[in-house]
Amino acid sequence: MSISRTELLQAFDSLLQPERFKDYGPNGLQVEGKAEISRIVSGVTASRALIDAAIAAQADAIFVHHGLFWRGQDGRVTGWMKQRLQLLLAHDINLFAYHLPLDAHPELGNNAQLGRVLGLVADARFGENDLGFAGPAAFADERALADHVAQALGRAVTWVPPEGAAAQRPVRRVAWCTGGAQGYFEAAIAAGADVFITGEISEPQAHLAREMGVGFIAAGHHATERYGAPAVAAQVAGQLGLGHQFIEIDNPA
Repeated sequence: MSISRTELLQAFDSLLQPERFKDYGPNGLQVEGKAEISRIVSGVTASRALIDAAIAAQADAIFVHHGLFWRGQDGRVTGWMKQRLQLLLAHDINLFAYHLPLDAHPELGNNAQLGRVLGLVADARFGENDLGFAGPAAFADERALADHVAQALGRAVTWVPPEGAAAQRPVRRVAWCTGGAQGYFEAAIAAGADVFITGEISEPQAHLAREMGVGFIAAGHHATERYGAPAVAAQVAGQLGLGHQFIEIDNPA
């Protein structure tokens, strides 16, 4: 079974509502390929490795969180950009990318799906565009939570505990926001979090964690954002009768 490119775009847009967001790049169809689509490959980033894998899988469309085009980037089609576009165009593959809309979706987005993987259920949202999720938790202390996150995601995490005895207290409320959301830390503190989980950490957050009495866990940008794209693509593909395959491209970041 196949559907038109326009129908698939409408399905993604209807689910993710990109018009609600002021984003860092274009959401939706970024590269036009064949008009009829029967097979979708999903992944985190439109890297050359993912495009090569999609070609091998005979995909008609790729659905990702991190597309090719971002605000303020060099607009010249050279080097890595030429190589990726050349592959997409030569094989007539459509590229669909959704950034903040994919983070924010309440059931299928990156944050909702990270919560599912970690066994956390949000009862509140915070931060710009309500991207941050927060909810109750029951961990003996912060180290127990950090170990749980590492085990669930299959990778080491960076944990910065607060100073003094605060690191040993039970964790009753956790806030999280996937990817490069370290700038949401103060909003997470204001939302009542005992610990904040995100993908990356920058220099200021270590000091804030120690001084504010709230732990900070950086679990990897890619590692925290590898669940939303396959969840959305699988649902849309299932509704439309299309084939779907998630392809994981390893990334230590």
